[in-house]
Amino acid sequence: MPRINLLPWREERRKRHQREFLTGIGAAVATVLLLGVLSHLQIDHMIGNQASRNSLLDQEIARLNRQIREIEELEDTKTRLLARMEIIQQLQRSRPEVVHLFDELVNTIPDGVQLTTVEQSGRGVIVEGRAQSNARVSAFMRQIEDATWVGNPILLLIENKEQTGDGLSRFRLRFEQKQQKDDAV
Repeated sequence: MPRINLLPWREERRKRHQREFLTGIGAAVATVLLLGVLSHLQIDHMIGNQASRNSLLDQEIARLNRQIREIEELEDTKTRLLARMEIIQQLQRSRPEVVHLFDELVNTIPDGVQLTTVEQSGRGVIVEGRAQSNARVSAFMRQIEDATWVGNPILLLIENKEQTGDGLSRFRLRFEQKQQKDDAV
């Protein structure tokens, strides 16, 4: 019986399997490395895209912040202008009030009363004057109370004829200038 030596064949098969195994491991390692490099490149590309988007967003945010500052400045200017307009409108509305005040003074002063000073502070008016009697000062106060443009008279001071030495009573009187409705004006 012939003797066949199978050892070299097995040895060759084992070496072939080993080579195939090492080739498979090498191919797998190369595939993993290639996938790693590709994923790294992809991630770097995505990071670059995101950085450029972030840069664009930062530029847009800066532009919008400038616009917001401009809008706030315009709002401040608008508020200041509206306040000025309101003051001008108040002055326009109050312009005829001085005329009405003096007209009411002329209409309410009874005979025998003379005014020496007239001072206005805001809506309050203080008048000083001389009268022939205290009754004429009382009549003056009643007429102020009944007037359209002035009211709320308060007597601050009165000196009798005997104290002044000129035969006339001196007085100081305070009253308020009434605020009229726009439709009444």
